[in-house]
Amino acid sequence: MTRAPRTLVVRLDSAGDVLLAGPAVRAVAAGSSCTGLLCGPAGAPAAALLPGLDRILVHEAAWVGLAAPRTSREECDLLLDALAAEHFDRALVLVSYHQSPLPAALLLAMAGIGEVAADCVDYPGSLLALRHRRRAGRHEVEAALDLARAFGFPLPPGDDGALRVLRPPDTVGLTGPEPYVVVHPGAAVPARAWSAGRAAGAVAALHGAGHRVVVTGGPGERPLTARVAGRHTLDLGGGTRDLGQLSGVLARARAVVTGNTGPAHLACAVGTPVACLFAPVVPPERWRPYGVPHVLLGDQGAACAGTRARVCPVPGHPCLDSVPDEDVLAAVSALLARPAPARPADEGAAP
Repeated sequence: MTRAPRTLVVRLDSAGDVLLAGPAVRAVAAGSSCTGLLCGPAGAPAAALLPGLDRILVHEAAWVGLAAPRTSREECDLLLDALAAEHFDRALVLVSYHQSPLPAALLLAMAGIGEVAADCVDYPGSLLALRHRRRAGRHEVEAALDLARAFGFPLPPGDDGALRVLRPPDTVGLTGPEPYVVVHPGAAVPARAWSAGRAAGAVAALHGAGHRVVVTGGPGERPLTARVAGRHTLDLGGGTRDLGQLSGVLARARAVVTGNTGPAHLACAVGTPVACLFAPVVPPERWRPYGVPHVLLGDQGAACAGTRARVCPVPGHPCLDSVPDEDVLAAVSALLARPAPARPADEGAAP
């Protein structure tokens, strides 16, 4: 009987990117004897939440990230030794439509991984066993699943391909027992977030409309969340110890209002509807909330559309800051009126 392969999935970007790779990871795990993920430091907290993984390796790649580091022979040698020690047979390199998989594919070849697959428009030489062509307009989740399927890893029967994480912890001690709406005002990329003043106005409007609001953010966002929360809503900025605990806060929320950032995808993974302030600097068909009821807010025809800008190039940040309170309230009301889709039971316990 042929042994199932030991397979590595590579996704070197942010926590949100790693969450979007989750369905493909489960597809690979269903056909592998051991499944590993090679991710960057920013993606490692999300990797710890994904069902199906046996190994997590972390490498800060010089060709990825907002402030990519310089590389060195010593760092590459450490990565090659770690990969070689795992004896992976096959690997999938997951990249966004504008990225090249070939730097990662070269390192995988040097580590002795015999078969590598990736979406690739550049000539790969001998680096790829499968040079896959990404279909136009595919969401990141669907594109990753397409690649996995083409490489012999379809989703197993009964898996709907939705985003999923390990069972969220009970966070009632942080939030209190009452129903609430989460507003997550920050983002790693400033162009994808409301200004602080605009977010504070929306939170005040939600509170005035009778919603209990919980404002979330990381430890470095405490000044932002304090300003946005004001005096009448719960400020959890820096109050969740890790991404797993944030998943618990989001899982109990009735809806989440956030930009195109990791917590939007984490909300999807726990089945919570999302009102997404989506700056059109990247295409919504590739990055919008996936698999849950959602509403996109923001001017998708703004001058910044398609620029991949990290800082808004248009004075006043009109694509998001022009969204009125009435639209935010209407989006939340519409989401609360819709039943959430049926989801499989949560897998395992939170880490």
